[in-house]
Order: sequence, then structure tokens, then C-alpha cells
Amino acid sequence: MGKVLSTFAGKVFGLVLLCGTAMASSFQLKSPWDGQAVKTTNAAYACPAVVTPPVDFVTDGFYAENDPTHSIVDPARMKAYTASSGPVKHEGDVVVAAADAFRESGSLSAARCVVQHIESEARARSLTGKMSSRQAYYVQGWVLGAQAVAYLKVRGAGVVSKDQEELIFPWLKDVASQAREFYDEKEKQDAGSQNNHLYWAAVELGAVGIAANDPGDFDWAMKAAREGIGAIQEDGTLPQEMRRGKRALHYHLYAAAPLVMLAEFGEANGIDLYAERDGALKRLVQVATAGLRDPSFFAKQAGIAQEVSLPPSGEAIGWVTPYLRRFPDPATAKLLAMCSNPSYMYLGGLPPE
Repeated sequence: MGKVLSTFAGKVFGLVLLCGTAMASSFQLKSPWDGQAVKTTNAAYACPAVVTPPVDFVTDGFYAENDPTHSIVDPARMKAYTASSGPVKHEGDVVVAAADAFRESGSLSAARCVVQHIESEARARSLTGKMSSRQAYYVQGWVLGAQAVAYLKVRGAGVVSKDQEELIFPWLKDVASQAREFYDEKEKQDAGSQNNHLYWAAVELGAVGIAANDPGDFDWAMKAAREGIGAIQEDGTLPQEMRRGKRALHYHLYAAAPLVMLAEFGEANGIDLYAERDGALKRLVQVATAGLRDPSFFAKQAGIAQEVSLPPSGEAIGWVTPYLRRFPDPATAKLLAMCSNPSYMYLGGLPPE
């Protein structure tokens, strides 16, 4: 009888997550790191000083304004973008580095560093004000999503007080709500135009939803993930990313990364995004990683030679780590082995294993 009740309860839990009902508040959303206990230590960790990001954020894109493919970098615009976005991204780098140090060494000092930085940003209401451009929204989402993932990596360390949670969670949700509004409005204005940026925003909302145990944010993330998976063609390609000229391959890899992370968020909560549309996400991963080995398919489809850099960076291939655990593939594993550092800040540092 107990086994029957347990099975029924599990089905109800999955249904609640999918439907986003009020009942979901009685459940704890899980992260891919929750089941991986870390043995804590007193190992020292040198925590960098907090450089608090601004409330209002001014930055702009770096591609040439007259380039419809958004694949040609304008050196002057890139210089301005690096100067304006660099300090904000640096804070993301610091937080995810501390989170990974905790996961690797168990250092409670590293875990406290993560919380110290996030708490300081929450007190300052960083990035809750006016975003000057689409690019500002993108950077806002990348950094907040990374920090929310970092929080998930350390939340089991016992270093977060109730008062800190009550400060951090509303701030995370306030910043994330801007992403929801931005992408919801974009969908109203131009339905079907969403691309990798939506999937990255979904990582942000998914991580915040899990951290704050908010089913609304989590369900928004799962819906966006399904929209991305729904755009994958039978050959594994994404139409919006194939329009990116010489960076079509790059953007297929860049779109696969957040979708795989979202699938891992789903798996932790009883949702199998890998199985959606007869394994569409697996088709995307396969065609994108194959492109690193031989970009000729993408060159033919995009009508231009592709930018390829080997050995691949953590941005390009690090995200396949959890995917390969579920779907072993020697050729893709070889690419991952070529990568000297699979960490990528936008995904919160090192991927789940």
C-alpha cells in the first residue's frame, strides 16, 4: 500500500510542476547539485572584494550595425561593449569561481564568498533598474543566471541564514521578472522570432525558480525550453541560428548549451525534456558537436565558411558533460577531452556531472 501511495504522490508532484498550480509551493524544487553531497572543510579561500554592479545598466551590442546576420564584429563597438559590460561580467566570474571552489574542495570559506557577493548585490539592488538596450538585458540575464546557479551549488553548505534568504530571493526574482517581461513582450510583438537568447533567459528563470522555490518562474523556464526544442528541425538544426552567417555553427552550440542545462533542471524535477519531440534536443546536440569535427554541413546550409576554433572552449563544448553521462558518445567525449577547462560563466561555471 505504501508503495502505491508513494507512486501516486510522485505523479502528483510531476503534474503540479507541469501545471504550475498553487499546490507547488508545498514542494521543494530541486537542482542537479542537490543529490551530490559535498564534504565541507575549513580550507581557506581568498574572496575578492565585491564590485557591485549598477542599478541601471548601460551597454550595447558589438556586431556591425549594417550586418543582418549579426556575425561580423565591429572592433569599436566591441571595445565599448567590453568596457561597459566587463565589470558586471567580472562579478559573475568571481561568484561562479567561488561556487566551484566549494564543490571541489568543500571550502566553507568559498561558499560564504558566494553568499557574501550575492547578498551585497541584493542590498544594492544591482541590475533592477533601467536596461539601456537588448544587449543590456542579455548581460543582465547571463550574470544573474550564473549567480543563481552558483547559489544552487552552495545552498546545501549551511552558510545561508534565513535573513539572507529573505534578502536574496526577492532580489533574484525582481531581476528575473524583467527577463520575463522583456521576452513576453518580444513574443507579442514578433511571435516565432525567439532564438538562443530566450533559452539563456530560461536558464536564469529556471535557476531562480529553483533557488526561491517559485513554480511560476520554473514553469516559465520549462515552457521556454519546450519552445526552443519545438524549433529544432528533423536534421537537428535551428532556423534562427542558421541565419547567423559564418557563426551559424557557433550559435547552434550556443543554443544547445542552455537547452541542455534546462533539460538537467527538468530531470531533477521529474520532467524529461530530452524525450520531447522524439529526442529533438539530442538531434541538436549531435549535429552541433559534429559540426566542430567537420563544419562542412553548416558551411553549405549557411552559404559561408564557418568560424571554428580547436581545441574547443568551455563555452563551445563544456556543457556536454551531463549530456554524455546520459547519452555516451565517443566522438563527442573526445571533443570534450580536448577542452582544457569546461567551465563557462554563463552556465554558472562547471556543469553538473
